[in-house]
Amino acid sequence: MTKKRRMFDIDLPDDDVPAPETKSLGGLRRGPMATAIGENADSLRQRAEQENAIRAENDALAHEFVRLKKLGLVTDLIALEAIHSAKLVRDRSARLDPELEELKASIKAIGLSNPIQVEQVGEGRYELVQGWRRLSAYRALLEETGDAVYATIPAGLLAKGETLDGLYRRMVDENMVRKDISWAEMARLAQAYATDPAIDCADLDAAVNLLFATAAPQKRSYIRRFASLLRMLDKALLHPEAISRALGLDLAHRLENDPALIDAVVAALRAVPNRSVAEELAVLRRFAEAAPVISPQGKTGRGRPALRGKTSLRLPLTVGEVRCTAAQGKVELRLDRDFSTVDRARLEAAVEAFFKALG
Repeated sequence: MTKKRRMFDIDLPDDDVPAPETKSLGGLRRGPMATAIGENADSLRQRAEQENAIRAENDALAHEFVRLKKLGLVTDLIALEAIHSAKLVRDRSARLDPELEELKASIKAIGLSNPIQVEQVGEGRYELVQGWRRLSAYRALLEETGDAVYATIPAGLLAKGETLDGLYRRMVDENMVRKDISWAEMARLAQAYATDPAIDCADLDAAVNLLFATAAPQKRSYIRRFASLLRMLDKALLHPEAISRALGLDLAHRLENDPALIDAVVAALRAVPNRSVAEELAVLRRFAEAAPVISPQGKTGRGRPALRGKTSLRLPLTVGEVRCTAAQGKVELRLDRDFSTVDRARLEAAVEAFFKALG
């Protein structure tokens, strides 16, 4: 029989393989498991620090967003159909705006440089605060061109919860910086504010004082007079924005002193239903510059002494606008025409007929 040899496996250290690296802590050596746990703890700590930094940055950005939104400096593209304008009574007339074409041309050429301002009032619903003309221009461009670029408009988002007073003030402040804002528009704003059922306003004077607090006292007085003029003529005016300050103040003073003339002015305006701006202003000047009605006691209107000075008239005739100045012992007629070419006999007959008509 052959004897089997017994084999023994002996593991001898390999000099070419380095021993596992260990760390020392307080003189004690750490094994691989302790090292892995320590590295994992360091990683978790670093991750927590990064998350805290991100959270702090997000909080700062959120606060900055709210601050900018309150200032109306956060903008977005909002669909036109999502914007409504029922909350604030607008100052603009519903009639044709002659400057809208210029604004549309500017938007088509260079875009909208100044976003409108809106307040979010519900999910996907916004209320217009500033920018009635800009919004109107976008709507007109969308209807005319069908271009989807005009289906949305850049809008500044105001923070929710601003008072109605504050929204009115924003609208007024925006309009006050416009060079073309008329006295009638400012008066209409005050009227809208004073009659808004959602606002507790005593009267028109209080509305003017609040909305135009930064304006000079004289300017606030003019706005009140124009509001009075609009109230007296109601809806008979087609072009109130074209009335100048001087004409509006003169006409308001004339009608306040002689209320019986109000019906006459309204009738004269309605006698020319499709009148132009020039035609309407000519009618108003005729009444504003007419001589005051003198009572038997020699007084006019509210007991003021009769004005006995110069009377000036502007009459729109088929031949052109005739300017007439009447004073003591003098009547002067002016028309863009060379009267030296008129036949002498015809001129004499016209002068005779003129004085005959005067009695």
